Amino acid sequence: MGKKIAIIGGGNLGAAIAEGLVDTGFSEASDITVTKRNISTLKGLQQKGVITGTDNSEAVRGADVVVLAVKPFQVAEVLAGIKNEVIQGKLLISVVTGVLISEMDGILQSPIPLFRAMPNTAIAIGESMTCICSRNASAEDVSFVNDLFSRLGKVVTIDEKLMEAATILAACGTAYALRYIRANIQGGIEIGFDAATASLIAAQTVKGAADLLLRKGTHPEQEIDKVTTPKGCTIAGLNEMEHQGFSSSLIRGVVTSYRKIARD
Repeated sequence: MGKKIAIIGGGNLGAAIAEGLVDTGFSEASDITVTKRNISTLKGLQQKGVITGTDNSEAVRGADVVVLAVKPFQVAEVLAGIKNEVIQGKLLISVVTGVLISEMDGILQSPIPLFRAMPNTAIAIGESMTCICSRNASAEDVSFVNDLFSRLGKVVTIDEKLMEAATILAACGTAYALRYIRANIQGGIEIGFDAATASLIAAQTVKGAADLLLRKGTHPEQEIDKVTTPKGCTIAGLNEMEHQGFSSSLIRGVVTSYRKIARD
């Protein structure tokens, strides 16, 4: 019998997690409850058989696993409202940005396993990069949570002190990659392609490049060397991009985003 899962917060992320767990067969739809103030937006999940509701306490009471997927400013109020239901034998996974395990622990005051997970928006198609850390968790708990998010993409375990950095590299990184693809599309249009064809070529090329690294475990420079022939067009383009600050501007962008999240 599968674990009962309560997802508190049926926004884009919470709904995507529920849908992914059902679609991959990790959970039966009837084993998942998603709560939201306005459940009329959860019709797609309801049609799949997922239980929806507005009562957080009721959802948590009947669950083995609680996934907290609310806005950061809502965390204290929501946890205070369910703390009497978060008892021994349950575990809690927060996918909320910027809220420490110690902060949640201080509100709940319960020795249950606590996890923080940082997925990205590709979780909607089962291709997330999710970074995970935990406290008071057994090896069995860790294995369960890793398996859960592995159904929705790739998983890596990190120290909590790196969770903000993970937000930048994995979550903000999606936007950085999409901005590169957009620029590539614009360049493709300038050299003769229509927008739809340029979009397809650019997106699939980036997908293929990423899969090369993931499947072969190689360094980017090894794959770059394979397409940069002497006096060729690839190296000419790469060198011009570097002259214009391509790598340095990306690195500076990553660091600037990190400083922003670390400061705020």
